[in-house]
Amino acid sequence: MSSILKSLRLIADPTRLRILNLLRREDLSVVELQDVLGMGQSRISSQLSQLRQGQLVTDRRSGKNIIYTFGSDAAPLDERLVHALDLAAADMPETADDAAALALILTKRRDKARAYFDNLAGKFGRTYCPGRSWKALGETLLKLMPPLVIADLGAGEGTFSQLLAQRAEKVIAIDNAEKMVEYGTDVARENGYTNLEYRLGGIEDPPIEEGSVDLAFLSQSLHHAVRPEAAIAAAHRILKPGGRIIVLDLLKHQFEDAKDLYADLWLGFSELEMSRFLKNAGFDEVEVSVVDRESEPPFFQTLLALGTKAGR
Repeated sequence: MSSILKSLRLIADPTRLRILNLLRREDLSVVELQDVLGMGQSRISSQLSQLRQGQLVTDRRSGKNIIYTFGSDAAPLDERLVHALDLAAADMPETADDAAALALILTKRRDKARAYFDNLAGKFGRTYCPGRSWKALGETLLKLMPPLVIADLGAGEGTFSQLLAQRAEKVIAIDNAEKMVEYGTDVARENGYTNLEYRLGGIEDPPIEEGSVDLAFLSQSLHHAVRPEAAIAAAHRILKPGGRIIVLDLLKHQFEDAKDLYADLWLGFSELEMSRFLKNAGFDEVEVSVVDRESEPPFFQTLLALGTKAGR
């Protein structure tokens, strides 16, 4: 079989085609390809091995990682094959999503400040220092927050709502469990939080007036929503022009027991999914990043997403 026919046979596989299209844009590691494609390491490594044998990709070691590059200096690719890749990529529905996911990966690479903070956060509290704690740090940051009208969507018992109420102009805590709302209301009353109001309702249609809040906050509540996109759209509706959304939720995982243990409807969300939720709802200045990873199995990771409602 001629070289061009062998190559065409290799790129006929959709997964290998997606890998090649990504590597044409950027040199990537297996881990990065996993993040973009949402596939397991063994599957991707197997496809890369076949592409390497066909001299369609090359690899090199960079520290602990193996980096893959499109093409081979030893055997330049036939222009007809490159043209076939262009045509196939144009017909693949995954091409646009792959490009968006790749953009997130490249943003991660450039975010050296976050990598530094991750390293610093890992050391915080490891060595005893009198007076230093996460609570003290949180209280300090709260003091820097301007007085805002805040919606805590899916507030639960409202621990975070009560912290925000120390500084906010007003906090509206929304939860769909009547007992949670009753409990939170009692705690707010006992602690004298006159600017904290609990309301019974769901995050997909919160009982809050349109365009009335400065900040919409969803902390580990989105994976309980029947329709996560509807919850994000509802947050956009209740925000004032120029208002912001903050979402803390789980990165997509495979711990199926979470559905029974924690009544989760969704096993977290990928960075690309979260970014798409916010952009489809109309948010600008969207930022999505992984900000924490638990040290114990199943090693849940925390996803942070930010967005701004256009206008002033």
